[in-house]
Amino acid sequence: MLRVTKLTDYATVVLTVLAARPGEVLSATELAEFARLEPPTVSKLLKPLAQAGLVEGLRGVRGGYRLTRAADQITLFEIVEAMEGPLGLTECAHDHSQCGRELQCGARSSWRMINDVVSEALRAVTLAQILPPLPLVDAHRRAIAADVVS
Repeated sequence: MLRVTKLTDYATVVLTVLAARPGEVLSATELAEFARLEPPTVSKLLKPLAQAGLVEGLRGVRGGYRLTRAADQITLFEIVEAMEGPLGLTECAHDHSQCGRELQCGARSSWRMINDVVSEALRAVTLAQILPPLPLVDAHRRAIAADVVS
């Protein structure tokens, strides 16, 4: 089964928290609270995300983390690659393959094509596209009467 790691999944959740609050700087503790993850897990995620240039850490009293770009400029491919390294469904799908059977393998070109298709699919989806929808307004709320002065 093809599956991203839990850390990659959690990284995506943390990034959606930041994306839902553009421009805000959130501490690792606040990110953990909003994402409903353990603080040590969030701290572990932030390092590779920062190294990949997806988030930046700000020091000081009002320090914390924020996205380096708008959510519609960050792709799932970048997130997966930040957390898991270069995408390669098989050993031979990497540019610098270490497979000893590479030259005799009849499946290599097919696996490379499949790898490219998966990569392009991940590049086509942005962080903005996976943001959870905003909560709907409660239809049963009572209207407040107000006089408008013109």
